[in-house]
Amino acid sequence: MAVPPTAHGSMSRRLLPLALIFIAVGIGTSFVGPFMALFLSDGVHAGPLKTTIFLIVAPLSGVVVSWLVGRLSDRRPIRRKLLLSAALAGMAGAVLTAFVRDYWVLLAVTVTLTSLAGALFPQSFAYARQVLQQGDPSRAAMGISTLRMLFSVAWVAGPPLAALLLAQRGFAYTYGLVAIMYGLAAVIVYRWLPEVTAPAGHTEQVEADVPEAPRSAIFLLVAGFTVVQTAMTLGVQAMPLFVSTELGGSVSGAGLILGLCAALEIPLLLGFGVLGARLPLRSLILVGVVFGIAYQAVAVTAGSVWVLAAAQLLNAAFIAAVGGLSITYMQDLMPGHHGRATTMVTNTFPIGQILAAPAFGLAQQFDYRLAYGINLGLSVLGLLLILAARTKRRVPEERREAMLSGSV
Repeated sequence: MAVPPTAHGSMSRRLLPLALIFIAVGIGTSFVGPFMALFLSDGVHAGPLKTTIFLIVAPLSGVVVSWLVGRLSDRRPIRRKLLLSAALAGMAGAVLTAFVRDYWVLLAVTVTLTSLAGALFPQSFAYARQVLQQGDPSRAAMGISTLRMLFSVAWVAGPPLAALLLAQRGFAYTYGLVAIMYGLAAVIVYRWLPEVTAPAGHTEQVEADVPEAPRSAIFLLVAGFTVVQTAMTLGVQAMPLFVSTELGGSVSGAGLILGLCAALEIPLLLGFGVLGARLPLRSLILVGVVFGIAYQAVAVTAGSVWVLAAAQLLNAAFIAAVGGLSITYMQDLMPGHHGRATTMVTNTFPIGQILAAPAFGLAQQFDYRLAYGINLGLSVLGLLLILAARTKRRVPEERREAMLSGSV
């Protein structure tokens, strides 16, 4: 059935505010993520043990809260309220972090307000999917990919700007700007995003009879994506200190390198997206992991900042292939459970943060170059796990019985 012209207009009016939200959230997270370990070390004066605990507890609490919010959002049409709550929680958490320097108080803020703020990212994707499904379902994949690209665009400016602000004004001003970004997101949700009622379970019900990949393959893929996400996270966490202590650079230089990587990701995301329509996604993801192995090998042997900067092309290809295609690939393998498939992939990032924490503690204790040696081993392991996943589709039991009985 054709979609009325007014539906296209309504869809555009909702996607534009969502685009602004992704930019605001991208800037906010790019100000915090790369410099969290530096903040704990220099701003809070936490030792290796406390830093490790913080870097484990923070993402773990985020996984739990996002899971609870996701379950709640699927049961009732309250996604707009959840988006607004998450944005306000992010603003409050950033304001408190700007002024509080007590380790345990900051940890409490992180497991409550900051964890709730983390739900803004996946819930924004869920809201966008609802809007696209009601307007023009054929545009859903492109719309989600475009929003993901905008998030990367925000990371181009975020780390260099954060590094400059840190050098000139310190952590209080940095987190103050993060609070402004979350406040802007809250205003956008309140003013321009109406509540959307989704036909809950409709897509899953329609596609319930489509064959799925074996569970063993799904588990191996999730394990592989988790391992490579761990390498990505550890590389970002170690970058400022690796550049400043091992390569003779500065924190500002590390921010520029991170921004360069994000800038290179943008055309590569588009390029892998185009290739994804022509080539098998699994093959493209494997190629991306090979790029990751090459990058970690260069990083662990790098003798200057310029070598590390030049290697960001490999790193960007690694991130664009895995980060840009893994959700679509998993959804293709689990066509009857798109929500579960997406959650499995997105949760690999915070779980990777948890696994990266003890590795960062080792690097902090011994040598920051060690972080990239660990990343090299993790990338090879991830490649082997993805290769081991046999994704031959299986027919659900009910459909198999129906086929044997000749009813379908």
